[in-house]
Amino acid sequence: MLGISLRRPKTIAATLAAATLVTVLGSAAPHVFADGRVQPTPDEGHDGKPTIVLVHGAWADGSSWSGEVRRLQARGFEVQVAPQPNRGPTIDSGYLKDFLSTIEGPIVLAAHSYGGFVASDAATGNSNVKALVFVDAFAPDKGETVEELTAGSGSVLEPALTDPTSVFKLVPFPGAPEGAVDTYVLPKVFINGFANDLPRRQAEVLAVSQSALATNALAEPATEPAWKTIPVWAVIGTEDRVIPPASQEKMMERAGADITRIDASHLGLISHPDEVTEVILKAARATA
Repeated sequence: MLGISLRRPKTIAATLAAATLVTVLGSAAPHVFADGRVQPTPDEGHDGKPTIVLVHGAWADGSSWSGEVRRLQARGFEVQVAPQPNRGPTIDSGYLKDFLSTIEGPIVLAAHSYGGFVASDAATGNSNVKALVFVDAFAPDKGETVEELTAGSGSVLEPALTDPTSVFKLVPFPGAPEGAVDTYVLPKVFINGFANDLPRRQAEVLAVSQSALATNALAEPATEPAWKTIPVWAVIGTEDRVIPPASQEKMMERAGADITRIDASHLGLISHPDEVTEVILKAARATA
């Protein structure tokens, strides 16, 4: 017995109406509380969804994706933030390629900044990667380097091509390739060039919490890019001073990307996680 009295049709009707309402509301975006917690949506969590793999950029770590991770998990997606040693495209794409090989089923691969360079190399030949999402990112063609894509772009990094100390603090590291050192973006360049749409105090914390990038990463050429064979979505921050919008537009149009433009700095994944998440969800829906 289900314990429902047939003598109370109005109650049954009300229950059915409430269930229908929950089903409809479940398809809406999750509610984000003031403290950053996300209310799960009841319609998510069914099988068949792709795994979302997030790749951070240079001078950063996986925590830069925290806003997107919370939102995607609340929608029922498996999310993994990939390792990124920032040692150069050859090593970094090798790490990512091996990481992706352990994931069964479809993958949406989203990458920020230099992470786009790595993701495009690593995804080539992996049939599980169904979509690429570039967030204020490089999408190089075969043979291109970060230095080449930065030269003449107006980037805040461009002065480093002739005077590295004008942009970076240079630090030796054990086992470095000949002539290579680690780089940390100078705080004044980071605050004004990377985090120009974040609160000043948050920008100051990020400026002194960097992960290093080896200088050889700037000169290593890209291999055959995955964007030639995998559908691409892109988020371009119109206030990006690291990879200026014109440079991104050129790369993303070449890749045939579905482009979303937002009023954001190079760190739009931190300042605008809702908009970035929506683009990742759009790519995920397209894999179904």
